[in-house]
Amino acid sequence: MELEKLSIDKAHELLCRKEISSEELTKAFLKRIEDIDENIKAYVTLNGEKALDESRQLDKDGDFSEYLTGIPAAIKDNICTKDLRTTCSSKMLENFVPPYDATVIAKLKDNKALILGKTNMDEFGMGSSTENSYFFTSRNPWNPEHVPGSSASAAAVAASEALFALDSDTGGAIRQSASYCGVVGLRPTYGRVSRFGLAASASSLDTIGPVTKTVKDCAIVLNAIAGLDSFDPTSSETGVPDFIKSLETKPEGIKIGIPKEFLGQEVCEDVKAAVLNAAKTFEDMGCVCEEVSLPHAEYGLWAYLITASAEASSELGIYDGIRFGYRAQNYADLKDLYKRSRGEAFGMEAKRRIILGTYLLDSKFYDKYYLKAQKLRTLIKEDFKAAFERYDFLITPTTPTTAFKIGEKKGDLVSMYKNDICTSPVSLAGLPAISIPCGFAEDMPIGLQIIGKAFDEAGILQLAYAFEQNTDYHNKELVRKEA
Repeated sequence: MELEKLSIDKAHELLCRKEISSEELTKAFLKRIEDIDENIKAYVTLNGEKALDESRQLDKDGDFSEYLTGIPAAIKDNICTKDLRTTCSSKMLENFVPPYDATVIAKLKDNKALILGKTNMDEFGMGSSTENSYFFTSRNPWNPEHVPGSSASAAAVAASEALFALDSDTGGAIRQSASYCGVVGLRPTYGRVSRFGLAASASSLDTIGPVTKTVKDCAIVLNAIAGLDSFDPTSSETGVPDFIKSLETKPEGIKIGIPKEFLGQEVCEDVKAAVLNAAKTFEDMGCVCEEVSLPHAEYGLWAYLITASAEASSELGIYDGIRFGYRAQNYADLKDLYKRSRGEAFGMEAKRRIILGTYLLDSKFYDKYYLKAQKLRTLIKEDFKAAFERYDFLITPTTPTTAFKIGEKKGDLVSMYKNDICTSPVSLAGLPAISIPCGFAEDMPIGLQIIGKAFDEAGILQLAYAFEQNTDYHNKELVRKEA
Protein backbone atom coordinates (compact mmCIF):
# COMPACT_ATOMS: atom_id res chain seq x y z
CA MET A 1 0.00 0.00 0.00
CA GLU A 2 1.34 3.44 -1.01
CA LEU A 3 0.45 5.29 2.17
CA GLU A 4 1.49 8.69 0.85
CA LYS A 5 -1.21 8.48 -1.85
CA LEU A 6 -4.08 8.09 0.60
CA SER A 7 -6.72 10.74 1.22
CA ILE A 8 -7.27 12.11 4.74
CA ASP A 9 -10.57 10.25 4.83
CA LYS A 10 -9.03 6.89 3.93
CA ALA A 11 -5.97 7.35 6.16
CA HIS A 12 -8.27 8.18 9.09
CA GLU A 13 -10.27 5.01 8.44
CA LEU A 14 -7.12 2.85 8.40
CA LEU A 15 -5.74 4.49 11.56
CA CYS A 16 -9.02 3.88 13.39
CA ARG A 17 -8.95 0.20 12.36
CA LYS A 18 -5.30 -0.06 13.46
CA GLU A 19 -4.41 -1.32 9.95
CA ILE A 20 -1.68 1.32 9.79
CA SER A 21 0.08 3.35 12.45
CA SER A 22 0.67 7.07 12.54
CA GLU A 23 4.40 6.37 12.66
CA GLU A 24 4.19 4.30 9.46
CA LEU A 25 2.21 7.04 7.76
CA THR A 26 4.62 9.76 8.84
CA LYS A 27 7.66 7.73 7.79
CA ALA A 28 6.10 7.17 4.36
CA PHE A 29 5.75 10.91 3.83
CA LEU A 30 9.22 11.70 5.11
CA LYS A 31 10.63 9.04 2.76
CA ARG A 32 8.66 10.58 -0.09
CA ILE A 33 10.09 14.01 0.73
CA GLU A 34 13.59 12.55 0.88
CA ASP A 35 13.13 10.85 -2.50
CA ILE A 36 11.62 13.66 -4.58
CA ASP A 37 11.78 17.05 -2.89
CA GLU A 38 15.20 17.75 -4.33
CA ASN A 39 13.35 18.11 -7.64
CA ILE A 40 10.10 19.69 -6.39
CA LYS A 41 11.65 21.98 -3.74
CA ALA A 42 8.39 22.36 -1.86
CA TYR A 43 9.85 22.63 1.64
CA VAL A 44 11.92 25.43 3.17
CA THR A 45 12.08 23.87 6.65
CA LEU A 46 11.43 20.27 7.76
CA ASN A 47 10.08 19.13 11.10
CA GLY A 48 10.55 15.39 10.55
CA GLU A 49 12.02 14.19 13.83
CA LYS A 50 9.47 16.03 15.95
CA ALA A 51 6.62 14.79 13.74
CA LEU A 52 7.90 11.22 14.13
CA ASP A 53 8.15 11.53 17.92
CA GLU A 54 4.60 12.86 18.08
CA SER A 55 3.33 10.08 15.80
CA ARG A 56 4.80 7.42 18.12
CA GLN A 57 3.06 8.99 21.11
CA LEU A 58 -0.25 9.04 19.22
CA ASP A 59 0.13 5.34 18.45
CA LYS A 60 0.68 4.66 22.16
CA ASP A 61 -2.43 6.68 23.06
CA GLY A 62 -4.41 4.81 20.40
CA ASP A 63 -7.16 7.45 20.06
CA PHE A 64 -7.79 8.36 16.41
CA SER A 65 -11.38 9.50 16.81
CA GLU A 66 -10.63 12.94 15.33
CA TYR A 67 -10.26 13.05 11.56
CA LEU A 68 -6.87 14.80 11.61
CA THR A 69 -5.22 12.84 14.43
CA GLY A 70 -1.93 11.44 13.16
CA ILE A 71 -2.34 13.06 9.72
CA PRO A 72 0.86 14.68 8.29
CA ALA A 73 0.46 18.24 7.03
CA ALA A 74 2.48 20.98 5.35
CA ILE A 75 2.19 24.63 6.39
CA LYS A 76 2.88 27.68 4.23
CA ASP A 77 5.86 29.55 5.58
CA ASN A 78 3.98 32.73 6.49
CA ILE A 79 1.88 31.01 9.19
CA CYS A 80 3.51 31.14 12.63
CA THR A 81 4.57 27.83 14.15
CA LYS A 82 5.97 27.87 17.67
CA ASP A 83 9.63 26.81 17.82
CA LEU A 84 9.66 26.12 14.07
CA ARG A 85 11.22 28.63 11.69
CA THR A 86 8.76 30.92 9.84
CA THR A 87 10.49 32.97 7.13
CA CYS A 88 7.85 34.20 4.64
CA SER A 89 10.60 33.07 2.18
CA SER A 90 12.39 36.36 2.85
CA LYS A 91 15.92 37.20 3.94
CA MET A 92 14.21 39.66 6.28
CA LEU A 93 12.92 36.73 8.39
CA GLU A 94 15.45 34.07 7.47
CA ASN A 95 16.13 33.09 11.08
CA PHE A 96 12.81 34.00 12.74
CA VAL A 97 11.41 31.37 15.09
CA PRO A 98 7.99 32.38 16.46
CA PRO A 99 7.36 32.11 20.21
CA TYR A 100 3.68 31.23 19.60
CA ASP A 101 1.39 29.31 17.24
CA ALA A 102 -1.06 30.89 14.84
CA THR A 103 -4.64 30.07 15.84
CA VAL A 104 -5.03 27.66 12.90
CA ILE A 105 -1.89 25.81 14.03
CA ALA A 106 -3.19 25.62 17.59
CA LYS A 107 -6.40 24.12 16.21
CA LEU A 108 -4.48 21.55 14.16
CA LYS A 109 -2.52 20.61 17.26
CA ASP A 110 -5.78 20.31 19.24
CA ASN A 111 -6.82 17.81 16.57
CA LYS A 112 -3.36 16.15 16.89
CA ALA A 113 -2.36 16.67 13.29
CA LEU A 114 1.37 16.39 12.55
CA ILE A 115 3.38 19.19 10.95
CA LEU A 116 5.96 17.88 8.47
CA GLY A 117 7.41 21.28 7.66
CA LYS A 118 7.02 24.73 6.11
CA THR A 119 6.53 25.25 2.37
CA ASN A 120 8.18 27.73 0.03
CA MET A 121 6.39 30.82 -1.30
CA ASP A 122 6.93 34.10 -3.09
CA GLU A 123 8.44 36.52 -0.58
CA PHE A 124 5.57 37.73 1.68
CA GLY A 125 3.18 36.21 -0.87
CA MET A 126 4.05 38.73 -3.57
CA GLY A 127 4.06 36.89 -6.88
CA SER A 128 2.55 33.99 -8.81
CA SER A 129 5.39 31.53 -9.23
CA THR A 130 7.69 31.23 -6.14
CA GLU A 131 10.34 32.88 -8.33
CA ASN A 132 10.37 35.73 -5.81
CA SER A 133 11.38 33.43 -2.95
CA TYR A 134 14.66 34.30 -1.22
CA PHE A 135 15.58 30.59 -1.08
CA PHE A 136 14.76 28.96 -4.40
CA THR A 137 12.08 28.46 -7.05
CA SER A 138 9.75 25.53 -6.43
CA ARG A 139 8.58 23.30 -9.27
CA ASN A 140 5.27 21.92 -10.48
CA PRO A 141 5.01 18.14 -9.86
CA TRP A 142 3.26 17.63 -13.21
CA ASN A 143 6.22 19.14 -15.04
CA PRO A 144 9.22 20.58 -13.15
CA GLU A 145 9.88 23.04 -15.95
CA HIS A 146 6.68 24.84 -14.90
CA VAL A 147 5.79 26.94 -11.85
CA PRO A 148 3.62 25.58 -9.00
CA GLY A 149 1.87 28.90 -8.33
CA SER A 150 2.68 31.50 -5.69
CA SER A 151 3.26 28.92 -2.95
CA ALA A 152 4.52 25.35 -2.92
CA SER A 153 1.80 24.05 -0.59
CA ALA A 154 -0.25 22.73 -3.50
CA ALA A 155 2.88 21.21 -5.04
CA ALA A 156 3.55 19.36 -1.77
CA VAL A 157 0.00 17.94 -1.75
CA ALA A 158 0.01 17.08 -5.47
CA ALA A 159 3.39 15.35 -5.18
CA SER A 160 2.16 13.38 -2.12
CA GLU A 161 4.67 15.08 0.17
CA ALA A 162 1.85 15.90 2.61
CA LEU A 163 -1.72 14.71 3.06
CA PHE A 164 -2.93 18.31 3.22
CA ALA A 165 -1.60 21.82 3.58
CA LEU A 166 -2.61 25.13 5.09
CA ASP A 167 -2.06 28.01 2.69
CA SER A 168 -2.90 31.71 2.59
CA ASP A 169 -4.74 33.63 -0.11
CA THR A 170 -4.48 37.38 -0.72
CA GLY A 171 -5.18 37.82 -4.43
CA GLY A 172 -5.58 34.14 -5.26
CA ALA A 173 -2.63 32.09 -3.97
CA ILE A 174 -4.60 29.12 -2.63
CA ARG A 175 -6.79 28.81 -5.70
CA GLN A 176 -4.13 29.59 -8.27
CA SER A 177 -1.62 27.09 -6.87
CA ALA A 178 -4.33 24.44 -6.56
CA SER A 179 -5.31 25.03 -10.18
CA TYR A 180 -1.74 24.79 -11.45
CA CYS A 181 -1.05 21.61 -9.46
CA GLY A 182 -4.37 19.80 -10.01
CA VAL A 183 -5.61 19.69 -6.41
CA VAL A 184 -8.39 21.28 -4.34
CA GLY A 185 -7.88 24.70 -2.76
CA LEU A 186 -10.46 26.70 -0.79
CA ARG A 187 -10.39 30.39 0.07
CA PRO A 188 -12.93 30.77 2.89
CA THR A 189 -15.03 33.88 3.42
CA TYR A 190 -13.01 36.70 4.96
CA GLY A 191 -13.50 36.25 8.71
CA ARG A 192 -14.42 32.54 8.62
CA VAL A 193 -10.90 31.42 9.60
CA SER A 194 -8.71 33.30 12.06
CA ARG A 195 -5.78 35.28 10.66
CA PHE A 196 -4.03 35.52 14.01
CA GLY A 197 -0.44 34.41 13.50
CA LEU A 198 -0.48 34.95 9.75
CA ALA A 199 2.29 37.31 8.63
CA ALA A 200 0.28 40.07 7.00
CA SER A 201 0.71 41.12 3.39
CA ALA A 202 -2.59 42.97 2.95
CA SER A 203 -4.79 42.60 6.01
CA SER A 204 -8.12 43.39 4.35
CA LEU A 205 -7.51 40.59 1.84
CA ASP A 206 -5.41 37.91 3.59
CA THR A 207 -7.20 34.62 4.34
CA ILE A 208 -6.06 31.14 5.45
CA GLY A 209 -7.53 28.03 3.87
CA PRO A 210 -6.91 24.33 3.12
CA VAL A 211 -5.28 22.61 0.14
CA THR A 212 -6.19 18.94 -0.24
CA LYS A 213 -6.45 16.07 -2.72
CA THR A 214 -10.23 15.77 -2.52
CA VAL A 215 -13.23 17.93 -1.70
CA LYS A 216 -14.15 15.80 1.32
CA ASP A 217 -10.64 16.27 2.69
CA CYS A 218 -11.11 20.01 2.23
CA ALA A 219 -14.31 19.88 4.29
CA ILE A 220 -12.50 17.89 6.99
CA VAL A 221 -9.73 20.48 7.34
CA LEU A 222 -12.14 23.42 7.24
CA ASN A 223 -14.14 21.83 10.06
CA ALA A 224 -10.98 21.87 12.15
CA ILE A 225 -9.79 25.44 11.49
CA ALA A 226 -12.98 27.53 11.08
CA GLY A 227 -14.60 29.60 13.79
CA LEU A 228 -14.52 32.73 15.90
CA ASP A 229 -11.20 33.77 17.45
CA SER A 230 -10.93 36.53 20.06
CA PHE A 231 -7.32 37.17 19.00
CA ASP A 232 -8.47 38.25 15.51
CA PRO A 233 -10.71 41.36 15.44
CA THR A 234 -11.81 40.52 11.89
CA SER A 235 -12.96 37.04 12.90
CA SER A 236 -16.68 36.51 12.30
CA GLU A 237 -19.29 35.36 14.83
CA THR A 238 -21.21 33.60 12.04
CA GLY A 239 -22.01 30.04 13.06
CA VAL A 240 -19.92 27.20 11.68
CA PRO A 241 -21.87 24.29 10.16
CA ASP A 242 -20.61 20.73 9.79
CA PHE A 243 -18.95 20.99 6.38
CA ILE A 244 -18.59 17.21 6.06
CA LYS A 245 -22.33 16.68 6.52
CA SER A 246 -23.07 19.31 3.86
CA LEU A 247 -21.57 17.01 1.24
CA GLU A 248 -24.49 14.60 1.59
CA THR A 249 -27.01 16.90 -0.12
CA LYS A 250 -27.33 16.66 -3.90
CA PRO A 251 -27.29 20.02 -5.75
CA GLU A 252 -30.48 19.58 -7.75
CA GLY A 253 -32.23 22.69 -9.10
CA ILE A 254 -29.26 24.95 -8.34
CA LYS A 255 -28.81 28.00 -10.57
CA ILE A 256 -25.26 28.74 -11.66
CA GLY A 257 -24.09 31.95 -13.33
CA ILE A 258 -21.12 32.08 -15.72
CA PRO A 259 -19.71 35.63 -15.72
CA LYS A 260 -18.80 36.52 -19.30
CA GLU A 261 -16.07 38.90 -18.13
CA PHE A 262 -14.08 35.89 -16.82
CA LEU A 263 -13.96 34.27 -20.26
CA GLY A 264 -12.32 37.17 -22.10
CA GLN A 265 -9.35 37.25 -24.41
CA GLU A 266 -6.84 36.80 -21.57
CA VAL A 267 -8.22 33.30 -20.97
CA CYS A 268 -6.77 30.65 -23.28
CA GLU A 269 -9.09 28.48 -25.38
CA ASP A 270 -8.28 25.22 -23.57
CA VAL A 271 -9.26 26.75 -20.24
CA LYS A 272 -12.49 28.25 -21.67
CA ALA A 273 -13.43 24.89 -23.17
CA ALA A 274 -12.81 23.07 -19.87
CA VAL A 275 -14.97 25.54 -17.91
CA LEU A 276 -17.82 25.37 -20.44
CA ASN A 277 -17.58 21.58 -20.38
CA ALA A 278 -17.84 21.74 -16.57
CA ALA A 279 -21.03 23.78 -17.01
CA LYS A 280 -22.46 20.94 -19.15
CA THR A 281 -21.59 18.49 -16.38
CA PHE A 282 -23.52 20.63 -13.89
CA GLU A 283 -26.49 20.76 -16.27
CA ASP A 284 -26.42 16.98 -16.56
CA MET A 285 -26.60 16.92 -12.75
CA GLY A 286 -29.83 18.96 -12.84
CA CYS A 287 -28.38 22.46 -12.40
CA VAL A 288 -29.26 25.48 -14.54
CA CYS A 289 -26.27 27.35 -16.04
CA GLU A 290 -26.66 30.81 -17.58
CA GLU A 291 -24.40 33.64 -18.69
CA VAL A 292 -24.26 36.61 -16.33
CA SER A 293 -22.41 39.91 -16.30
CA LEU A 294 -20.21 41.39 -13.58
CA PRO A 295 -19.49 44.69 -15.34
CA HIS A 296 -16.77 45.94 -13.00
CA ALA A 297 -14.87 42.66 -12.73
CA GLU A 298 -12.47 43.70 -15.49
CA TYR A 299 -11.12 46.41 -13.18
CA GLY A 300 -10.71 43.98 -10.27
CA LEU A 301 -7.07 43.14 -10.87
CA TRP A 302 -5.97 46.79 -10.87
CA ALA A 303 -8.11 47.67 -7.84
CA TYR A 304 -6.56 44.68 -6.10
CA LEU A 305 -2.96 45.64 -6.97
CA ILE A 306 -3.49 49.19 -5.72
CA THR A 307 -5.14 47.99 -2.50
CA ALA A 308 -2.61 45.23 -1.84
CA SER A 309 0.40 47.45 -2.54
CA ALA A 310 -0.89 50.24 -0.32
CA GLU A 311 -1.54 47.84 2.54
CA ALA A 312 1.81 46.10 2.03
CA SER A 313 3.68 49.39 2.35
CA SER A 314 2.08 49.75 5.78
CA GLU A 315 2.22 46.09 6.90
CA LEU A 316 5.89 45.64 6.02
CA GLY A 317 6.85 48.86 7.81
CA ILE A 318 7.37 46.84 11.01
CA TYR A 319 10.47 45.25 9.48
CA ASP A 320 12.92 48.02 10.27
CA GLY A 321 16.02 46.25 11.52
CA ILE A 322 15.26 47.24 15.12
CA ARG A 323 12.06 45.57 16.28
CA PHE A 324 11.74 42.81 13.68
CA GLY A 325 13.75 41.17 10.98
CA TYR A 326 17.20 41.40 9.45
CA ARG A 327 19.52 44.12 10.76
CA ALA A 328 22.33 45.59 8.66
CA GLN A 329 25.73 45.49 10.30
CA ASN A 330 27.30 48.70 9.02
CA TYR A 331 25.33 51.96 9.16
CA ALA A 332 25.98 55.64 9.83
CA ASP A 333 22.81 56.60 11.69
CA LEU A 334 19.22 55.52 12.33
CA LYS A 335 18.01 56.51 8.86
CA ASP A 336 20.89 54.63 7.28
CA LEU A 337 20.06 51.57 9.41
CA TYR A 338 16.49 51.54 8.07
CA LYS A 339 17.71 52.03 4.52
CA ARG A 340 20.40 49.36 4.62
CA SER A 341 18.34 46.77 6.53
CA ARG A 342 15.38 47.01 4.17
CA GLY A 343 17.54 47.41 1.09
CA GLU A 344 19.60 44.30 1.87
CA ALA A 345 16.78 42.08 3.13
CA PHE A 346 13.76 42.75 0.90
CA GLY A 347 13.63 41.24 -2.58
CA MET A 348 12.83 43.20 -5.72
CA GLU A 349 9.08 42.51 -5.83
CA ALA A 350 8.62 43.41 -2.15
CA LYS A 351 10.54 46.65 -2.70
CA ARG A 352 8.47 47.39 -5.78
CA ARG A 353 5.17 47.03 -3.93
CA ILE A 354 6.33 48.96 -0.86
CA ILE A 355 7.48 51.86 -3.04
CA LEU A 356 4.30 51.76 -5.14
CA GLY A 357 2.10 51.53 -2.04
CA THR A 358 3.84 54.46 -0.37
CA TYR A 359 3.31 56.50 -3.52
CA LEU A 360 -0.39 55.56 -3.66
CA LEU A 361 -0.96 56.59 -0.05
CA ASP A 362 0.72 59.97 -0.47
CA SER A 363 -1.79 62.77 0.08
CA LYS A 364 -1.16 64.04 -3.46
CA PHE A 365 -2.23 60.76 -5.07
CA TYR A 366 -4.55 59.16 -2.48
CA ASP A 367 -7.80 60.34 -4.09
CA LYS A 368 -6.61 59.67 -7.63
CA TYR A 369 -5.59 56.06 -7.08
CA TYR A 370 -6.26 54.48 -3.67
CA LEU A 371 -9.65 56.08 -3.07
CA LYS A 372 -10.73 55.23 -6.61
CA ALA A 373 -9.65 51.62 -6.08
CA GLN A 374 -11.82 51.41 -2.94
CA LYS A 375 -14.79 52.79 -4.86
CA LEU A 376 -14.20 50.12 -7.49
CA ARG A 377 -14.00 47.53 -4.73
CA THR A 378 -17.46 48.60 -3.56
CA LEU A 379 -18.83 48.36 -7.11
CA ILE A 380 -17.36 44.88 -7.51
CA LYS A 381 -19.02 43.80 -4.25
CA GLU A 382 -22.32 45.18 -5.53
CA ASP A 383 -21.92 43.27 -8.81
CA PHE A 384 -21.50 40.02 -6.89
CA LYS A 385 -24.45 40.87 -4.64
CA ALA A 386 -26.68 41.47 -7.66
CA ALA A 387 -25.54 38.22 -9.29
CA PHE A 388 -26.29 36.22 -6.15
CA GLU A 389 -29.83 37.54 -6.09
CA ARG A 390 -30.37 35.49 -9.27
CA TYR A 391 -27.89 32.65 -8.89
CA ASP A 392 -26.78 30.30 -6.13
CA PHE A 393 -23.17 30.07 -7.37
CA LEU A 394 -20.87 31.44 -10.04
CA ILE A 395 -18.29 29.43 -11.96
CA THR A 396 -15.20 30.78 -13.71
CA PRO A 397 -11.71 29.63 -14.66
CA THR A 398 -9.38 29.75 -11.67
CA THR A 399 -6.49 30.95 -13.80
CA PRO A 400 -6.42 32.24 -17.40
CA THR A 401 -3.89 29.58 -18.44
CA THR A 402 -2.31 26.42 -17.16
CA ALA A 403 0.96 26.73 -15.21
CA PHE A 404 3.53 28.63 -17.24
CA LYS A 405 7.20 27.77 -17.57
CA ILE A 406 9.73 28.93 -14.98
CA GLY A 407 11.30 32.17 -16.25
CA GLU A 408 8.63 32.69 -18.92
CA LYS A 409 7.09 35.77 -17.29
CA LYS A 410 9.92 36.85 -15.01
CA GLY A 411 10.58 40.06 -16.93
CA ASP A 412 6.96 40.83 -17.84
CA LEU A 413 5.26 42.25 -14.75
CA VAL A 414 1.87 42.92 -16.38
CA SER A 415 1.68 39.39 -17.73
CA MET A 416 2.66 38.02 -14.32
CA TYR A 417 0.05 40.11 -12.51
CA LYS A 418 -2.65 38.97 -14.95
CA ASN A 419 -2.47 35.47 -13.49
CA ASP A 420 -4.81 36.88 -10.81
CA ILE A 421 -7.51 38.26 -13.12
CA CYS A 422 -10.03 35.54 -12.19
CA THR A 423 -9.25 35.36 -8.47
CA SER A 424 -8.61 38.96 -7.38
CA PRO A 425 -12.23 40.22 -7.77
CA VAL A 426 -13.35 37.47 -5.37
CA SER A 427 -10.67 38.50 -2.88
CA LEU A 428 -11.78 42.13 -3.03
CA ALA A 429 -15.36 41.07 -2.30
CA GLY A 430 -14.27 38.85 0.61
CA LEU A 431 -16.23 35.90 -0.79
CA PRO A 432 -15.52 32.17 -0.51
CA ALA A 433 -14.29 30.29 -3.58
CA ILE A 434 -12.85 26.88 -4.32
CA SER A 435 -10.63 25.63 -7.14
CA ILE A 436 -11.11 22.03 -8.27
CA PRO A 437 -9.61 20.14 -11.22
CA CYS A 438 -11.81 20.28 -14.33
CA GLY A 439 -9.52 19.24 -17.19
CA PHE A 440 -6.06 19.10 -18.69
CA ALA A 441 -4.21 20.81 -21.52
CA GLU A 442 -0.94 19.30 -22.68
CA ASP A 443 -0.92 17.16 -19.52
CA MET A 444 -1.14 20.21 -17.24
CA PRO A 445 -4.14 20.65 -14.90
CA ILE A 446 -6.93 23.19 -15.39
CA GLY A 447 -8.84 24.56 -12.41
CA LEU A 448 -12.53 25.46 -12.09
CA GLN A 449 -13.38 28.23 -9.63
CA ILE A 450 -16.73 27.97 -7.81
CA ILE A 451 -17.73 31.21 -6.06
CA GLY A 452 -20.43 31.37 -3.42
CA LYS A 453 -22.24 33.83 -1.18
CA ALA A 454 -20.52 35.01 1.98
CA PHE A 455 -20.20 32.19 4.54
CA ASP A 456 -21.68 29.60 2.18
CA GLU A 457 -18.62 27.34 2.17
CA ALA A 458 -20.98 24.45 2.83
CA GLY A 459 -22.81 25.10 -0.44
CA ILE A 460 -19.56 25.50 -2.39
CA LEU A 461 -18.21 22.24 -0.99
CA GLN A 462 -21.48 20.47 -1.74
CA LEU A 463 -21.41 21.58 -5.40
CA ALA A 464 -17.68 20.85 -5.77
CA TYR A 465 -18.14 17.39 -4.23
CA ALA A 466 -20.99 16.58 -6.63
CA PHE A 467 -18.79 17.65 -9.57
CA GLU A 468 -15.92 15.54 -8.27
CA GLN A 469 -18.21 12.50 -7.94
CA ASN A 470 -19.38 12.91 -11.53
CA THR A 471 -15.94 13.39 -13.09
CA ASP A 472 -12.54 11.75 -12.90
CA TYR A 473 -10.09 14.66 -13.17
CA HIS A 474 -8.99 14.38 -9.54
CA ASN A 475 -8.04 10.72 -10.06
CA LYS A 476 -5.63 11.28 -12.94
CA GLU A 477 -2.36 9.70 -11.97
CA LEU A 478 0.51 12.10 -11.54
CA VAL A 479 3.32 11.06 -13.85
CA ARG A 480 6.31 13.16 -12.91
CA LYS A 481 8.55 14.40 -15.68
CA GLU A 482 12.20 14.98 -14.92
CA ALA A 483 13.55 18.52 -15.23
